[in-house]
Amino acid sequence: MDTRSELQVTINAMVQPGKGLLAADESGPTIAKRFKTIGLESTEENRRAYRNLLLTTPGLGEFVSGVILYEETLRQKADDGTPFPQAAAANGVVPGIKVDLGKVPLALAPGDEITEGLDGLAKRFVDYKRLGARFAKWRAVYNITASLPSRLAIEANADSLARYAAISQEAGIVPIVEPEVLMDGDHTIERCAEVTEAVLHEVFHALHRHRVVLEHILLKPSMVLPGSEHQQQSSTAHIAAATVRVLKRTVPAAVPGLVFLSGGQSPEEATVNLNAMNRLGALPWNLSFSYGRALQEPPLQAWRGQPGNVKEAQQALLKRARLNGAAALGKYEAAMEKD
Repeated sequence: MDTRSELQVTINAMVQPGKGLLAADESGPTIAKRFKTIGLESTEENRRAYRNLLLTTPGLGEFVSGVILYEETLRQKADDGTPFPQAAAANGVVPGIKVDLGKVPLALAPGDEITEGLDGLAKRFVDYKRLGARFAKWRAVYNITASLPSRLAIEANADSLARYAAISQEAGIVPIVEPEVLMDGDHTIERCAEVTEAVLHEVFHALHRHRVVLEHILLKPSMVLPGSEHQQQSSTAHIAAATVRVLKRTVPAAVPGLVFLSGGQSPEEATVNLNAMNRLGALPWNLSFSYGRALQEPPLQAWRGQPGNVKEAQQALLKRARLNGAAALGKYEAAMEKD
């Protein structure tokens, strides 16, 4: 199969109405933080056991079309000895891999950050593909204040995202492009909209420059939200309208799917906001989810590291996935939380 056909097959498997992605690609420090909330030590075996619980949840493939894995998980095996990428695929879920190496301060731009990991990426893709990864993810972050992000940060991160996406497509791996405008701070929803629009505008300029085929990418944007410390929180209708307005101004219709990050929202908020966007009428792209904490918090709390709680934890994951699947179709109702 040629590279373009390969990319199209993966996109078709990932972009399905009523399905989204599970982000299970937490780095070492992040998973340790999550485990701390349930009093569990972050050992390699505990991480493996937890990801085994997620990936082998019966019926997960009905609502989740892909899973983003951390490199460690890509190389680990399920309880029955099946490598995790194959276990996910057997459950109807396309395996993918987070490939960036995290963020560092951007030189000569106080308060701004840049993502590392382009060096040697093409070689790493050969290995990841051999292990079973069919798509990849790269995250750029943008801090918001009255003066941040700087023009330099917007341009530098867009260029890195585009270079990564080009290298990924050349390897026959679908790139998820994730420009996350952080919700930390006391900024208004209007300021978030302004920054998000500037960021996405620059990202698509860079993708075009680097000859990235838009039909073979997924965009993982953040929702347009007021800062977490802002006094006045916004209504669901306001968030949905502001987000969709920015997307319509910046994201070409050629992009097949947008999978939102939950970015600090509670599981319920992330579901409600996605649902509201999908009720705004026909949109040029499939709008779905790529949630980490908003999908994982309920199963993590149910599991608490106890083998006897695995079934209950899997039911909690399946419920959240089902509710988000409904939201991806605009068919979520608050009453479903009680089912």
